[in-house]
Amino acid sequence: MRLVTFDAGAGPRAGVQRTLDGPIVDAQAALLLHRSTCPAHTVRDLLAGGPALLRTLAAALGEHAAQLAETGGSHAPDAVRLLPPIPDPEKIICLGLNYHDHAAEVGAPRPATPIFFAKFANSLVGHRAGIVPPRTTKQVDYEGELAVVIGRTCRDIPAEQALAYVAGCMPLNDVSARDLQLANQLWTTGKAIDTFAPCGPALVTLDEIPDLQALRVRTRVNGATVQDSATSNMIFPVAETVAFLSQIMTLVPGDIIATGTPAGVSRAHGPRTFLQRGDTIEVEIERLGTLSNTVEEPWSSPT
Repeated sequence: MRLVTFDAGAGPRAGVQRTLDGPIVDAQAALLLHRSTCPAHTVRDLLAGGPALLRTLAAALGEHAAQLAETGGSHAPDAVRLLPPIPDPEKIICLGLNYHDHAAEVGAPRPATPIFFAKFANSLVGHRAGIVPPRTTKQVDYEGELAVVIGRTCRDIPAEQALAYVAGCMPLNDVSARDLQLANQLWTTGKAIDTFAPCGPALVTLDEIPDLQALRVRTRVNGATVQDSATSNMIFPVAETVAFLSQIMTLVPGDIIATGTPAGVSRAHGPRTFLQRGDTIEVEIERLGTLSNTVEEPWSSPT
């Protein structure tokens, strides 16, 4: 199933879709009709409830679809505002240089271990939200990525068990201010900027994905394809990445791990290709859908 956070006018709610274009159902409303007392106010609540709660939610959708539509618990996708699927993660961990072709295009050697940095919840925005750069950058770049979300608490796990702790995945755009990023060896200056981590439209549960390492990843700017690769090109696959991170920190439900970008970023093609106001960026990942965002005016000066 597809888990979303949406706002139909009364604030953020956890929702669920059975199909890409299907109605968005209020998860808590569905569970209440099913006489479940499990909390489902946020997608993190749903993940914390584990597979059993998701199975109960699926049963509720099947049994109460008509009643949910009649009572306002079901919404057309275009009638709501989609927020980041996980708007309140404890951690947002991003990998750098994790595709063979991207490392080659920027002239970087293959990393011996995963290179990672942090973004924070201030960077998160949802599908169709604006990307608003600071006035201090002239080099806004896109990075289409597969992001995975942790579903069970884990620490120091082997790679062969790692995917059992992953709830699902979603497209993410690791928007980067290259001039700010490369002025700081830790990269965070150009990465952890407001609106610079669009993600969604939905978190697709892992049972819908036969193979995380066999998904096509494409990015388009104003309709023109600028990135076209596959997750099979990762240097460190998802399972290996999750296991590696779990040796350093405890991963908890809702943690977001962005797994790096393939070749084709503006940084490798010259200054004329950096994003401009009005540009629309689409990140499409096979089986997950398409994330779309538009670059807006830079921050205004304080008044």
